[in-house]
Amino acid sequence: MTRSRNVRQRSKKKRVHALEVATERWKVLTKVLAVVDALKKEEEHVTPLKRLEILRPQLGLTKPNKVAHFVSRSPQLFEVCRDSRGVMWAGLSPQAEALVEEEARLLEDHSRTAAEYVTRLLMMSVDRRLAIDKIAHFRRDMGLPHDFKTRWVHMFPEQFRVVRLEDGDYLELVSWNPNWAVTELEKKTAALTGDANANGIGSPPGELSLSFPMKFPPNFTSYYKFYGKVHHYVKKGNTEQFQKTTYLSPYSEARGLTPGSPEFDKRAVAVMHEVLNFTLEKRLVIDHLTYFCRDFVMPQKLMRLLLKHYGIFYVYERGKRFSVFLTKSYDGTKLIEKCPLVRWKEKVLQLTSYRGRIKNLGKFAELFDSEDYLFGNDDSSSATDSILDVKSEDSDDIMDDGALADDTEMDVGDLSDCCIE
Repeated sequence: MTRSRNVRQRSKKKRVHALEVATERWKVLTKVLAVVDALKKEEEHVTPLKRLEILRPQLGLTKPNKVAHFVSRSPQLFEVCRDSRGVMWAGLSPQAEALVEEEARLLEDHSRTAAEYVTRLLMMSVDRRLAIDKIAHFRRDMGLPHDFKTRWVHMFPEQFRVVRLEDGDYLELVSWNPNWAVTELEKKTAALTGDANANGIGSPPGELSLSFPMKFPPNFTSYYKFYGKVHHYVKKGNTEQFQKTTYLSPYSEARGLTPGSPEFDKRAVAVMHEVLNFTLEKRLVIDHLTYFCRDFVMPQKLMRLLLKHYGIFYVYERGKRFSVFLTKSYDGTKLIEKCPLVRWKEKVLQLTSYRGRIKNLGKFAELFDSEDYLFGNDDSSSATDSILDVKSEDSDDIMDDGALADDTEMDVGDLSDCCIE
């Protein structure tokens, strides 16, 4: 991916504050949900803090911050206890347990919609099959269940099936549904124009000439200066020409397109636009999109294309990862259309200590106060810090199968009245 100085400079000069706030909120929520998922896998949903420290990389919690501080900052979700032997444990609170049950119901309700979106991903791919491990990257983004790879992939045999190839397990399309070979943009255009035939339902996918919705911040300027040279975010003439260019539907055969041609690039934009529409929050980590470049016939330098079409997409970088938004799907920091799973995530976020307080947003490399607060790095760290000082241990000190050693098993009776407020 493109990570040049130009990308960083561009991000400095043209940043959308509202979408960056939305990204930070999502990053905090991702870490919280990772801890919830880890606890759900444990017996009785409790585990020693030492084990969570070892799982730090999988949880997305970076050093030198302590997992103990992280969980203790959200007492409505996590309970932190010390047993009679001095071993510190973490578990889900009653409120978190109720939310876990609610999520399971919502995922079940969303299952048919998720199956449609996965089928449409297969319909867009050149071989009509995708590696299951690749699709798994979209699990949370598309509302796929936790047992996606083991049970869910076998639940819709009329739509797709699991096949084993030399390099792993794939999900393969079983039957083509012409009613699903219609982009979300076509459907919305048809709804706005009132033309029931405009979306092409039932007809084979072919060339499209639709313009992509664009949205710019109020203080938008079309250029920036870098080392004294003027660079344009959006050149009006080029944009108008791009929007007028006809292109193949994402569901059409694309092997014959010439890489770098206007038709190739616009179809790639259409594919990314469609995939983002399949996600719950109309946002993705760009790394996850790059895994599908060959499958969806998209350019390898995907970042360059996304940055080029500022207004359709907004790219946000913090640290090592980039996120991309559909700009038209947001009103300020708020997602315009929210499904029940998104509202569930908002309920989880309300039970954390995150309150959206951000410092130094204008500085490109600054950390955000919201995350520091959840990790206990703010000035208000309490006396519980010394109690919750759980040291990280090397993975070599833990059994190879990831199980807990016998001497760390907790007597359930030790839990009574030991939770730290």
